[in-house]
Amino acid sequence: MTISNIPGAAVDRSALTPQARRAIVVVLVGAILAFLDATVVNVSLRSLAADLGGTLDAIQWVVTVYLLVQAAVLPVTGWAARRIGRKRLYLGALLLFTLASVACAAAGSVGMLIAARVAQGLGAGVMIPVGQMILVTAAGRDGMAKAMAAAGIPMVLTPVVGPTIGGLLLEYAGWQWIFLINAPIGAAGLVLAARLLPADDRAEAAGALDAPGLILISLGMIGITYGLSEAAQRGVSDLLVLVTLCGGMVLVAAFVAHSLRTRNPVLDLRLWRDRFFAAGTISTFVIGAVTFGAMVLLPLYFQLVRHQDTAHTGMLMVPQGIGAALAMGLSARLYERIGALTCLLGTLVCCAATVPFMMIAGDTPYWLLGAAMTVRGLGIGLAAMPAMAAAMRDLTPSQIIDATPQLTVMQRVGGSIGTAAFVMILQRHLPTDGATAAGASAFAVTFTWVLAASTLAVLPTAMMAVLERRARRG
Repeated sequence: MTISNIPGAAVDRSALTPQARRAIVVVLVGAILAFLDATVVNVSLRSLAADLGGTLDAIQWVVTVYLLVQAAVLPVTGWAARRIGRKRLYLGALLLFTLASVACAAAGSVGMLIAARVAQGLGAGVMIPVGQMILVTAAGRDGMAKAMAAAGIPMVLTPVVGPTIGGLLLEYAGWQWIFLINAPIGAAGLVLAARLLPADDRAEAAGALDAPGLILISLGMIGITYGLSEAAQRGVSDLLVLVTLCGGMVLVAAFVAHSLRTRNPVLDLRLWRDRFFAAGTISTFVIGAVTFGAMVLLPLYFQLVRHQDTAHTGMLMVPQGIGAALAMGLSARLYERIGALTCLLGTLVCCAATVPFMMIAGDTPYWLLGAAMTVRGLGIGLAAMPAMAAAMRDLTPSQIIDATPQLTVMQRVGGSIGTAAFVMILQRHLPTDGATAAGASAFAVTFTWVLAASTLAVLPTAMMAVLERRARRG
């Protein structure tokens, strides 16, 4: 007799199955590679420019093209997963990413490196959403919170540890190892994925590819992503920024109109009729803006105001990573008990923890900054992944294939908007003479805007909690 058959026995229905645990191991490897690579490369631009004989403007495309390709490929991942199969598609993306990493390390010119980064971005852009599809499907509804919490660890930790790892590799091994380090990890990930992931079920009916829709949404995402990345440097009134942003938004609007009239669109926007999905996706967008947008501020504060180098800056950011890591384990247990209220709680904690940074100065004690970062990391961890889990709570496995790319897109666009907005606010208030006190004041003003943006997440997370409570009563 199994324990589930014993009268009165307590059964943990949220416990992860062995299949779900294996999926977590595999997906974590790919997520760590994709998210880590996006952060470690940022600290190596000067070294790359010096060794490859390029200008900083040219070498900046090493970062930009990686983001643009991911933005372009994300919308088609749902259709490709149905057509090819999730396991096969994940293996192909991971293999491409690993081989492209070796090509990046072997690049002898800026052009070769950018071409290799295109392939790397293609692999990463497919790997992340497809990995989440595999994970959510394996965990099922009962285990979704724990699975999503585990999947969120790389997302919140790699921006913290990435600069430190990149700085150490640059100092002791050379820029090539920023890319070569991916090779053994990727190879291990391929072996694990091949052995641990179950074979794909019979291929689902993918239908014909919605080529017009894919062109519209991919070009639109490229325009918005590029426009936002340039807005942080040029300002929103720059002609190039205005053209790319407005062009991207027009194309996305055209895609929405096309998608609602098309029988088999590349992204099924009809999912937004589900109130949980709509509220969870909006929450993911706003939380992405606040989380990733504000994440760039503290490293800049440590470098510009406190004059720390890259490696020490990364170490000073560790408390936020610790708070987020602690929250990932806590968020799953809380979500199982109180549901979507977890997201609202995390948002409120994040708001409260932002207040100390509004009073930041050039001599603020490091222990105080560390304590505030730990609490803020806790809030981020409590809010981010439960919002995505809540968004998919009522979706079928087939709908999850369409939902995952949309959630990822909204999170990325939110992060890009937040980064551009907060960097522009900071630049407007930074002194030109490098005065420490005035520089710290600029960060304090910017964090006031971060708090204002954080409060915007309260409404959709509260809406999710209300909808969930009504569903339970009904």
